[in-house]
Amino acid sequence: MAKNMQPILKRCRTLGISPSVMGIDKSSNRNPNPMRRKQSEYGRQLTEKQKVKFVYGMLEKQFRKYYEIATKMQGAAGDNLLQLLESRLDNVIFRLGLANTRRESRQIVNHGHVLVNGKRLDIPSYRVKVGDVITLTEKTLSSDRMKAIIETNSSRVVPKWLDMDKNTVTGKVIAMPQRDDIDFEVEEHLIVELYSK
Repeated sequence: MAKNMQPILKRCRTLGISPSVMGIDKSSNRNPNPMRRKQSEYGRQLTEKQKVKFVYGMLEKQFRKYYEIATKMQGAAGDNLLQLLESRLDNVIFRLGLANTRRESRQIVNHGHVLVNGKRLDIPSYRVKVGDVITLTEKTLSSDRMKAIIETNSSRVVPKWLDMDKNTVTGKVIAMPQRDDIDFEVEEHLIVELYSK
């Protein structure tokens, strides 16, 4: 499986996103707004696509597949694309505060630590549905590492389309994500324009 090994802080600075979107509390000492040449329209579209791919930890082939699914759905393709990406299981684990970063949440899912509706699931790209109950295995919950992660992320705001019971460490999907639930700035219409050429 292909793996993105780019340095996170450097890539965040290039794409103009805050490292906190990626779940990282570090900051760079470099100038956050270096003087740059004016970007072409194509350059803006490409940067926007790269930003969304980077945030959700995807490579081009998989991202393109999501775009094709989004165009076949009813409604605006850009909104559909963001909804598909936001409803991935690895992203849901991150948004519930059960992982510090999306990369870590993908690893938690891959290693079989997640139960969806009581069944073990190890597919990070699984799309959650309304009513799905997401928990961790007993062994995982009792580990010191997971206790530390949950403690660290206890103050993280859970989006309104998810419900998190902090006592039982159980998450539930109560609605599908909407455009305003995205936790970073994105101009999805630029991605649609880029792919529709």
